[in-house]
Amino acid sequence: MDVYEAVASRRAVRAFTDEPVPRAVLERVLTAAARSPSGGNLQPWHVYVLTGAPLAELKKRAGERVTAGDPGDERAYEMYPAGLRSPYRERRSTAADRRFRALGIRREDLGARRAAVAANWRCFGAPCLLLCYIDRHMGAAQWADLGMYLQTVMLLLRAEGLHSCAQMAWSVYHRTVAEVVSPPEELILFAGLSIGFADPSAPYARTDRAPLARTLTFLDDDRTAAGPGRTGS
Repeated sequence: MDVYEAVASRRAVRAFTDEPVPRAVLERVLTAAARSPSGGNLQPWHVYVLTGAPLAELKKRAGERVTAGDPGDERAYEMYPAGLRSPYRERRSTAADRRFRALGIRREDLGARRAAVAANWRCFGAPCLLLCYIDRHMGAAQWADLGMYLQTVMLLLRAEGLHSCAQMAWSVYHRTVAEVVSPPEELILFAGLSIGFADPSAPYARTDRAPLARTLTFLDDDRTAAGPGRTGS
């Protein structure tokens, strides 16, 4: 699988089979992913990989909190800015609506929506969970490094025939996660990554991306800026 195919086929899978992920494959992927870009070569990520009994225990503890209606722990970081502006607000809303429609969940069925969200803490059935932490003293640039690292992991997983789902949802119950993995105090949980083989029978909605002209500006030899809000000659 070439890199273009890996990028095109990567998606947030929310239904996995229980087929185990070979440890040798995970080690190969994570060894290669360590070559991800990192400013100053800080390599600010620290990763835990859970399978088997430890993952089952984490799912159990998180599930108990979800069932109890627990809203989660104090936030170590905000997932989205307050008062999310256009066009970002509409993009997020559209993606959620498409996902729920694919599952046959009506907008007004709040119970079904909550149940679909709760599947995050069951890893959508995946047999493997990667948890990505960062030192709390790091800055915005190092958090960007995490994104590049996780993207590299996800693309390498595709090359191995695997799928994944990146989940900031795990940070909601970061204290419960810490009870299982016992990270050093200086680490903050950024996100989880559920890993496994996609269930081909599960419905899903492929989310669109904005047209290139909405997110790209070319400045060329004609000195004509063509991009968001502009038209080239």
